[in-house]
Amino acid sequence: MTVPVIGITGRADQSARPPNLSLFAIAQTYVRAVELGGGAPVVVPPHLEEVELRSIFGHLDGLVLSGGGDIQPAAFGEEDSGLLWSVDERRDRSELALAQWALAEGLPLLAICRGVQVLNVAAGGTLIQDIPTQVPGALTHSTVAGRPIAVVAHTVDVAPGSRLAALFGAGDLGVNSAHHQAVKTVGPGLAVTARAPDGVIEGLERPDHPFCVGVQWHPEVMVESHPEMRRLFEALVEAARS
Repeated sequence: MTVPVIGITGRADQSARPPNLSLFAIAQTYVRAVELGGGAPVVVPPHLEEVELRSIFGHLDGLVLSGGGDIQPAAFGEEDSGLLWSVDERRDRSELALAQWALAEGLPLLAICRGVQVLNVAAGGTLIQDIPTQVPGALTHSTVAGRPIAVVAHTVDVAPGSRLAALFGAGDLGVNSAHHQAVKTVGPGLAVTARAPDGVIEGLERPDHPFCVGVQWHPEVMVESHPEMRRLFEALVEAARS
């Protein structure tokens, strides 16, 4: 049986020794989650020219847009609020291109945390640049900023009739949380499928796409302790196999 190849977007990293050794990296939790879902994971480097990126895209059966730093606000027509962190414009360009190709060509896509924000911007939407200063009465969404853990931070309300509801059921779903940005204006063609109790959008999907699901939490970190989260990766791989 052929195993679907699932690309996972990587990030630039300089944390290795000796100091400032430049790497392209991805958290092992993404790889493990794709494996548990039945896919063959490969890391897509973030700083490629379009022709190279397009060649890789052509060999993928599915795509995971991973988490990470903030998107440059110019990508969605706004000024920098001064509250951003870990902006990487080259990564932005690569991931926005990948998301646009996946939307246009029906490649199965799972977008996680930063990934759902990339998906929304790629579809023509905008972002809340900083939840604590821009959303009155917001929950604490950055429970461990930049380092997601498997602990449930809050619930989300999953919309009936959505792909998320087919996987988890409609209503309350416990999720983790490690973000300070979120979807603001939803991109054309996308539908909201989950919200936190404070109204922050936590899930998007493209209803007319073979499989296009975005979640604001980090299911890849929860697959061991909360096995129901594997369903997202199993569904992605099943769509990729189809």
